[in-house]
Amino acid sequence: MGKTIVVVGIGLALLASTPCLAQSRTLDAFVTEANRIPLNPTSAIRSDARRLVREFNASMTTVSAEVRDARAAGRTPPACPPERIQMNPRQLLDYLNAIPQTRRQRMTPTDGIRSWLASRYPCPAA
Repeated sequence: MGKTIVVVGIGLALLASTPCLAQSRTLDAFVTEANRIPLNPTSAIRSDARRLVREFNASMTTVSAEVRDARAAGRTPPACPPERIQMNPRQLLDYLNAIPQTRRQRMTPTDGIRSWLASRYPCPAA
């Protein structure tokens, strides 16, 4: 399980470099870079993997804030994830790779994470 958490963190980081970068490049560019990095514990020492993890973390922070703000305002959030989620980086990348490339080119990494969370943790119907 420890290796899974590290790999998940790496996968997530691959998606999130810096907040500025998270919004300046497309989901397609993010996924293309993430696909080049092997999903193993040694990838944690790669600078490109760490940059992607930071980008992923920034995207998760943004989406988490959207969920929190929507709930506080009485609106339906974009997703209803539990406080703690477990994920498999391969499953996340498979989901993001399944989004058609033409659509990924118009999305940010944050859009991709939002879409993944909404598919995995949909909000109950009102």
